[in-house]
Amino acid sequence: MVFGNGMVLGRMRDFLGRQYSVITEINRKYATPRISMSPWVKFSLLLLRLYLIFLVILLGYKFLTMLS
Repeated sequence: MVFGNGMVLGRMRDFLGRQYSVITEINRKYATPRISMSPWVKFSLLLLRLYLIFLVILLGYKFLTMLS
């Protein structure tokens, strides 16, 4: 069965539009946190985030040094 490009692109656009609307609905639902965090928890999460960024930078540096 042969489909025209317009039909396939239209169906893909519809599919992606539905998926995008589901994602935006989920993001809207969880936009505000339901629990409150203590300052220590916020500080710990900040440190973990910085550590993750450091590891990604270190991984990128290692990758670049292995290329040359």
